[in-house]
Amino acid sequence: MKKLWYVVLYICLGIVAVFQLLPIIWLFLFSLKSNSEIFGGNPFALPKEWLWENYAKVWEGGIGLYFFNSVWITVVAIIFTALFASMATFAITRMQWKFDKFVLGLFMVGLMIPIHSAIIPLFSMFLNVNLIDNPISIVLTYTAYNLPITMMILLGFYYTLPKEIEEAAIMDGCSIHRLFFRIILPMTTPVLSTIVIINMIYNWNEFVFVNTFISSDKYKTLTVGIQNFIGQYMTDWGAIGATLIISLLPILIAFIFFSNKVVEGISSSAVKG
Repeated sequence: MKKLWYVVLYICLGIVAVFQLLPIIWLFLFSLKSNSEIFGGNPFALPKEWLWENYAKVWEGGIGLYFFNSVWITVVAIIFTALFASMATFAITRMQWKFDKFVLGLFMVGLMIPIHSAIIPLFSMFLNVNLIDNPISIVLTYTAYNLPITMMILLGFYYTLPKEIEEAAIMDGCSIHRLFFRIILPMTTPVLSTIVIINMIYNWNEFVFVNTFISSDKYKTLTVGIQNFIGQYMTDWGAIGATLIISLLPILIAFIFFSNKVVEGISSSAVKG
């Protein structure tokens, strides 16, 4: 009876997975069709002629620059967020000082602030320091807004770390900085994998901040740069579909290779030993 239940469960999960994949499959087929086939044929049929040149067309049209901008801005913001959040969480959970709970509360308040409610103050601040139309403004914004959720994930994991490890290291003459970078930080690798994926999804897909703070094409990311192709290829819907597939690839690849790490990291940070 138990085996039958597992068979039914896996069949149901398989059906759900197929429905989840259908939009991506449809978009991929869409990107390889001509306009006449898109609007005149079966939308779910295979392309009569596989137009791989749609991908070459959009890449040569500038999508490569937007893709590169998205990659380096996402990577830099993730590094800063993971590092600063880890340092702050270490100071709050492993070091005894007077205002540690108060400072933690200040960080957690950030979870209650709507992400885009501060666009006007941020725009004014960046304008005063000449960071408008500068990718540094995007990196700083992503880092600051991702700190609260990153710290919340890290908190549970840091509380489970045994203090005996730190005490032994300090007895051997290890400094606080070396203790953090050489011992504590490597121990948090599972939860850091979760943080990387969560931050990557937000940074890669974010649109409003880039659209507000960046005006030059050379600094635009993929989500904003796609707008240019919608105008440029107004009648070439296959090329537009190709840009969307290119923008999806990094997130799909990250989930394929790191999905188990995400579950492991969330589980380890949720259990307090």
